[in-house]
Amino acid sequence: MTILEALERYFGYHSFRQNQQQVITYVMEGHDALVLMPTGGGKSICYQIPALLLPGTAIVISPLISLMKDQVEALKANGIEAEALNSGNDLTSDTIIRRKCVGGMLKLLYLSPEKALAEIEYLLHYTRISLFAIDEAHCISQWGHDFRPEYTQLGRLREKFPDIPMMALTATADKITRHDIVRQLQLKDAKEFISSFDRPNLSLTVKRGYRSNEKMQFIANFIKARPMEAGIVYCLSRKSTEKVSEDLRRQGIKAAPYHAGLSPQERNQTQEAFKQDQLLVVCATIAFGMGIDKGNVRWVIHYNMPKSIENFYQEIGRAGRDGAPADTVLFYSLADIIQLTEFARQSGQQDINMNKLRQMRQYAESGVCRRRILLNYFGEQTGHDCGNCDVCANPPKRFDGTRYVQMALSAVKRAEEQIRTSTIIEILKGMRSPSVVKHGYDKLKTFGVGRDVSTNDWQDYLLQMLQMGFIEIAYDEGNSIKVTALGSQVLYGHQTAALTVIDRSMKEDARPKPRLHLEIPSITIPGLPSTEGREDPKLFEALRQLRMQCAQEEGFPPYIVFSDKVLHSLATIKPATLEQFGFIAGIGEHKKQKYGQRFVALIKRFL
Repeated sequence: MTILEALERYFGYHSFRQNQQQVITYVMEGHDALVLMPTGGGKSICYQIPALLLPGTAIVISPLISLMKDQVEALKANGIEAEALNSGNDLTSDTIIRRKCVGGMLKLLYLSPEKALAEIEYLLHYTRISLFAIDEAHCISQWGHDFRPEYTQLGRLREKFPDIPMMALTATADKITRHDIVRQLQLKDAKEFISSFDRPNLSLTVKRGYRSNEKMQFIANFIKARPMEAGIVYCLSRKSTEKVSEDLRRQGIKAAPYHAGLSPQERNQTQEAFKQDQLLVVCATIAFGMGIDKGNVRWVIHYNMPKSIENFYQEIGRAGRDGAPADTVLFYSLADIIQLTEFARQSGQQDINMNKLRQMRQYAESGVCRRRILLNYFGEQTGHDCGNCDVCANPPKRFDGTRYVQMALSAVKRAEEQIRTSTIIEILKGMRSPSVVKHGYDKLKTFGVGRDVSTNDWQDYLLQMLQMGFIEIAYDEGNSIKVTALGSQVLYGHQTAALTVIDRSMKEDARPKPRLHLEIPSITIPGLPSTEGREDPKLFEALRQLRMQCAQEEGFPPYIVFSDKVLHSLATIKPATLEQFGFIAGIGEHKKQKYGQRFVALIKRFL
């Protein structure tokens, strides 16, 4: 069987994505490889096809039990022999899996790093191994965004099995991290395969300066406009996940929190309900998501700004893994910047983390195409704007805000640069707070000069002034605000300042924005004049219900049966025979035989 025949037979795809074919060929020739592909970019195919075609069993190192479970379920659904050895198994299951492995009956075996190291002299020693695949390989490096100490000993696999090809796979790793991965895993003459980091199916939107109640109203509107779509709200703290999920439930939206402070049973219940589409909204810390391969997440919202672009990219990558359109929204505020800066300053890698935060801020504060900034961060340039981010859709409008900037800077100077942002606003608004009265700030010439501007708008203008370098935060002086040399130029009338017009409309998400057209691959299907056509939304909904029914019968998550993209293709192309059904991208031979008759019968009823 050729690698293309294996792709079609087991996975139902008629062509490879960028770099997949080259990686597979290179590894099957016995070489080591470092593979960088975006989340949802098809990394797993790169080791699953060699595993199918090479003699022996491929050992896949994966960090989380839930991630292994997802992968094994998906492989079994495609008719591939795969198992996972982990602490979730009972003794009987473990024994059966070990016998299968030693007997050469498995094509893939998933192990945690700890389990792999413990089994070097035992199970692995007696198994015919075809290749090693180290997934989430950035975890091996302290320069990576999710360092895990247990990964650092995986170089022992190379020492024990020097002639078995090894591949390291990750969705996010800068140049330093990539070098570290190669060094620590002792990869030999490893070729780097770096695919485009562009995920054009993801829309990118940033919202700044929203207060908590405004954020919640926006999020509630957003979710209500997408009633059947699964999504994740990422929060910075455990407390926020609890509060956001509770607020959403009060508005009639079924949501659950997920964080490391919950019991393993609670976390598992939430994750399973989300995977099975019984729960559509999860409010989570970054503890959630890495361990789930759910393909039909249609949106991701960041309630707070993440601490790095790597984290952000990894988290938004959990939306639209099936290639169908998905939405992402990032909220950020001055409070986020202060809190995250404090985290970075207290970390063991202050310089690295401060730099990562600075680059995250540049993305959030940008007035140019956001996708270009993301791609540039990963060393990829593009000569055109994306057309699928908020900056492309609505370029920011500016006005001469010199007077407002001078008001704020004057208040800072007159208070001898010993005040925080909250006190600046109290002075400008003429609010006699205890702090203002105690220090006599109500006697300043600037007291009350900005009372015609709302508190929200002042917060936004101060954030813009920080972005433009007119002020800076002295983190070692209780977060007090200082006027910079550039700010002094504006304060004393030597330079003007343009501010961005603030738009906090809640109505814009009363209904979803038109998404990018879902591209259905153009293929020749016997008996059908053309694969192009209009999607039937009622048929799509009926197909989704049938998928749910099949999933419940087998105990699989619905996205394991078929992805949303496959359902969209079926609702557009409308295959009326089993043969035509098998031509749809994403439907392999095993699934064609298993589900084809039921789905074709449903489509024929609609025709």
